Amino acid sequence: MRPNDQGETRPSRPFTADQAWHHTAASPAKTVLFFDFDGVLSPVEDDPNAAQPVPEVTAAVAGLAEHVRQISLVSARPVDFLRDRLPTLDIPTLENVDFFGLYGLEHSRGHGETITEPDALPFVPAMAELAERARVELPEGALVEYKRLSVALHYRTSPHLAQQVEAWGRAEAERLGLKVQGGRMVIELKPPVDRDKGMVVRDAVGDARIAWYFGDDVSDIKAFNALRAREAEDPGFFGVCVAVANPETGREVAGAADLTIDSPQALGKFLAAALQSLR
Repeated sequence: MRPNDQGETRPSRPFTADQAWHHTAASPAKTVLFFDFDGVLSPVEDDPNAAQPVPEVTAAVAGLAEHVRQISLVSARPVDFLRDRLPTLDIPTLENVDFFGLYGLEHSRGHGETITEPDALPFVPAMAELAERARVELPEGALVEYKRLSVALHYRTSPHLAQQVEAWGRAEAERLGLKVQGGRMVIELKPPVDRDKGMVVRDAVGDARIAWYFGDDVSDIKAFNALRAREAEDPGFFGVCVAVANPETGREVAGAADLTIDSPQALGKFLAAALQSLR
């Protein structure tokens, strides 16, 4: 295996968090940190619009941004939503912060322009129509989240509606030729464009030698797989997959991860300790 900047080979699985951060601390300028938003930086809320990052997490991420090559937020949320939440990170400059919204259908670096995947744009009118129909046809208790390029149908506050909401969503996806993405008490309909979190990570890693991905949902497993694939083709690359536990999808995501953290609040302590090792 190719050694890192201090002549060490990457840790073998299973490895501890201390071993992973020790290896990372030798090459912070060649490290990329990827974070999902909901369930990782922020607890999952009944009202998606109420989600806010945990202060301890954002403080640690802001500190890490000063040491690593790149911080990337990879989320089902639109870029504008993610950037609106970023001031709490208190990062003086956003030049090394990437936003990948809507599973990668949107991308922006720092305060730069948001670039939308061209193949997804023709579906904007259909998404607006779909959101309106969902608000009319779905029963009370279902929450419709319109994101311009996707529509998420939540049943967190009414779990007894799960079967009804999912059946309606899958029928509409088939009618409109849309993709379906499952999640934590939610089903999301999005354009049939070949873009997901795994593809985002594969492309965004670039020539980095180390990458961490922090996720909590089934869509994040594709990002884990992208890091493992990169390791398989590049012996000098080190990827760390971290699951944030939760009662809905935590077991499946943890089973695909290298390390597991109990909650977004616990992630704050984890990252604070990591920042000390990088310093």
